[in-house]
Amino acid sequence: MNSDNSSKYTRPDDAILRMRLTEDQFAVTQLCTTEPPYFNAYWDEEREGIYADIVTGEPLFLSRDKFHSGGWPAFYKPINRESIEMEEREMDGEVQTEVHSRIGRTHLGYVYPDGPIEHGGLRYTVNSNSLIFIPKERLEQEGYNDCLSYFKF
Repeated sequence: MNSDNSSKYTRPDDAILRMRLTEDQFAVTQLCTTEPPYFNAYWDEEREGIYADIVTGEPLFLSRDKFHSGGWPAFYKPINRESIEMEEREMDGEVQTEVHSRIGRTHLGYVYPDGPIEHGGLRYTVNSNSLIFIPKERLEQEGYNDCLSYFKF
């Protein structure tokens, strides 16, 4: 997949986002809120597929890089490190590293240094409201043909 997806994926303006996204999705993606644990769409999703930015459709994470770590989807790594940006923020007297998509500027969640060591030691904890899940069997139909190669071993 091309490392610079800026020509393929674009961020709609806020007025369009307000029409496309639910109130909860807008709050999480644009206002940096966090959805409740366990009461979200993908924390326990087990199927093979990709997780894309709900704002732009850009593929961000793979199901094979997902692991159970509480009530939100957690990933070892993004598909392409250049697709996300990290920013340290102070929250409740503690510094946390916020993760957002580069093109969509979508608030995704946070990254922590307590992930599985054998996979690099990071834990990307992501809000389901920031993502859309495309199952492997629907990738071609949904226009993600270039992602099929991630599932050929």
